[in-house]
Amino acid sequence: MGGLFLLAGGAESLVRGSSALALRLGITPLVVGLTIIALGTSSPEIVVSIQSSLKGDSGLALGNVIGSNISNIALILGLSAVVRPLRVQAQIIRREIPLMVVVSLLLCLFLAGGQLNRLEGMLLLSGSIAYTVFAYLSARRNKEKLIEEEFAEALPQPQGKVWVSVALIIIGLALLIIGAKLLVGGAVTLAQGFGISQVVIGLTIVAVGTSLPELATSIAAARKDEGDIVIGNIIGSNVLNILFVLGIAAAIAPIQTGDLRLFDLVIMVVSAIIVFPLMRRGFQLTRGEGLCLLAGYVGYLYSLAP
Repeated sequence: MGGLFLLAGGAESLVRGSSALALRLGITPLVVGLTIIALGTSSPEIVVSIQSSLKGDSGLALGNVIGSNISNIALILGLSAVVRPLRVQAQIIRREIPLMVVVSLLLCLFLAGGQLNRLEGMLLLSGSIAYTVFAYLSARRNKEKLIEEEFAEALPQPQGKVWVSVALIIIGLALLIIGAKLLVGGAVTLAQGFGISQVVIGLTIVAVGTSLPELATSIAAARKDEGDIVIGNIIGSNVLNILFVLGIAAAIAPIQTGDLRLFDLVIMVVSAIIVFPLMRRGFQLTRGEGLCLLAGYVGYLYSLAP
């Protein structure tokens, strides 16, 4: 549990420090929201997956990403919609939903051979760079004043001196590294002690734990009726989880599918695809649809029970 709290605290510190520093450098709130915040909230997955790969626990890294992507949509998006129906106005976010589906299908294709090798990891990493550049340029071209104001209101405004932002970044990274070590070690011990596979631990406990920053950001944005931030945060995190997190983990050491079920991959892809039809009416996600997502997540967790 200590590892989870350190990861959540580290991500919060990193997001606050990096976003404040970026705003000080003149980067617009919309650009910060779609790039830096997405990377910041994915930082627990990044550090945990790297730690897992370095220790040879590749199943934990794979389960972490797939489980996080499922929980981001079914759990976090569902909870956010229950708090307040979500409306999406920014066209650039709508364009990224199909990209999330394509990236999810690409991962399934790579895993069809039973592993994610180093070459595939490098390809995913290259994709993450292209995606970040695309998100940055798209946000820079966006001239919708209302969307820009929405992101400006949601982001923590710079306070104090520059060194405070830098200190927050350093503290956040330190907490993330320590928290990841504790979480990975505890997860492996738990898996061994109860005879549960590392993939299942990654799909459940580790996945939900590393998704806490997305949960906190999304719930706060939903309460303020900032649907663009909720959807943008989740989509950006899901895309980067596959492209960057699994990319860097596979580049360190090939990742074996192990006990990962085809059903887990299907649920990940379906959860990505279902975002579009759920928001078909004027790009709004209702409370009822949010409850359906939550029910689906409970059903998925039940399928993992021994």
